[in-house]
Amino acid sequence: MRRLLVVALLLALPAAAQNFPERAPRILGGFAGGGTSDIVNPILAESAATSFGIRPVVEVRTGANGFIATAEAVRSPADGHTIVQCSTGLLTISPELSGANMAVDPGRDLIPIANFAHSTQVMVVAARSPHRSLTEFLAAARPQPGTLTCASAGIGAVSQLSGARVEQLAGVQMVHVPYRGAAPGVLDVMAGRTDTIITNLGDVAAQVRAGEMRLLAFADGVGSAAHPGVAQVGDVVAGYAESGWFGFCAPRGMPDAIVARWAKAILVATQDATTQRRLNDNGLVPRYEAPAAFQQTIVADRAIWREVIRVAGIRAE
Repeated sequence: MRRLLVVALLLALPAAAQNFPERAPRILGGFAGGGTSDIVNPILAESAATSFGIRPVVEVRTGANGFIATAEAVRSPADGHTIVQCSTGLLTISPELSGANMAVDPGRDLIPIANFAHSTQVMVVAARSPHRSLTEFLAAARPQPGTLTCASAGIGAVSQLSGARVEQLAGVQMVHVPYRGAAPGVLDVMAGRTDTIITNLGDVAAQVRAGEMRLLAFADGVGSAAHPGVAQVGDVVAGYAESGWFGFCAPRGMPDAIVARWAKAILVATQDATTQRRLNDNGLVPRYEAPAAFQQTIVADRAIWREVIRVAGIRAE
């Protein structure tokens, strides 16, 4: 059935797109192994091999909060043979940070292909933490401004802005503790050196299963069937709901027919049972959005984070 679907999609495309790819395409990623971002590209590459008849090559170019990989994509020919993973932070936060040293302008130099995966965001504490619920955590934070700490994956990361948004809506004040990525931040929360972090479920799923960390709340308004009874941040903090996502972009100038070819490959991937299982196992949910819908998501989320950044006075360092 999957092969019939792929054939039908191909027949609907112009001849130029049907001849693509002429060689193995590249999927660029900007973050080192160990994080959720690094998991996404190999999952798409394996599924896209069915659509293209050849497996895309995954290349990792780390540095500058994902902009090293993005710059490499922008420098590449816009012939469809190079795309780059574009996360929430890259497309909606970094462009709004005053002082950010961006090698490229995402809004000018990239075009959205499709969204691929929704990242379930969670707020966690160490298993030994005295705070057993979000209500208890906020009740402890309110009378002690600047006492409790909130880790993040770095200045301008989604995790920092998520914590800032909780502060703004809940009327609390925490001390922001930035790390070089989510993994070291999670380790310090687990060890009790930092009080909490809001991050991808995939970043903490193993620790939660092992009883080393406790879920205080889901931040995305959806939750997970694997963790029934866990509250939503929005249940306690009125107006709060946010999630991360992982989509893919192309260098501006890529022909529409090739963009459509990639978008259809991503659609087929999100409908594949094996891909769905692999994403779910890593705290992700398939979330296909075609180019126009993905662009709308980018615009809407960028407006949300712009206001959070303004109120919090967050600047790039």
